[in-house]
Order: sequence, then C-alpha cells, then structure tokens
Amino acid sequence: MDELVALYCEGLSIAEVSRRFGIYTRTAAAHLVRRSVPLRQRGLSAEDKPEAVQLYESGLTLVEVGLRFGVSQHVVRRAVAAEVVEIRPRGRRPRLTT
Repeated sequence: MDELVALYCEGLSIAEVSRRFGIYTRTAAAHLVRRSVPLRQRGLSAEDKPEAVQLYESGLTLVEVGLRFGVSQHVVRRAVAAEVVEIRPRGRRPRLTT
C-alpha cells in the first residue's frame, strides 16, 4: 500500500493507480482514505473550466480537451454544457470561416 500511496501522491490518478495494481478504483480510494491521504478533486477545476470551454469553442473535440486536462470527455461535456455552449455532434468540428 505504501507504493500505491506514493504513486497517487506523485500525481497518478486513482484510476491509473488501480489499473497498475489490478484493483477496483473504489478499493484504491479506500486504501488512500484509510491512510488519511486527501483525495484530489475530480473533474475540471474552476480555474480550468474557462480555458476548457474556450478550447472546445475553438474547435477541439471533447476528447482532445479532456486529454489536455487529464479528464474524460464526459467531464468536459458537463463543464461546456454548464456554460450553455452547444455541444457539436460527435466527430464534427466547427467550420473555419475565412
């Protein structure tokens, strides 16, 4: 468990740590809680949301924005939709105007 804690504290996500050890994410989280390790906030931080929205509006896909911030496309979708930005159909990029 020391290695699990160390990897999480070095910046790996709970999902990454759980994959590395072949355990469920809930199990990994439980081990961290038992060791009194503060769990990082999931999703986009309040500071990152405006940039994520701007990147999406500039043409990046939800997946691309998610990769930029280390979160899933679903997290990005929620953040973008919360800012009342229309979600493009899957695989569609905005047209470039010249």
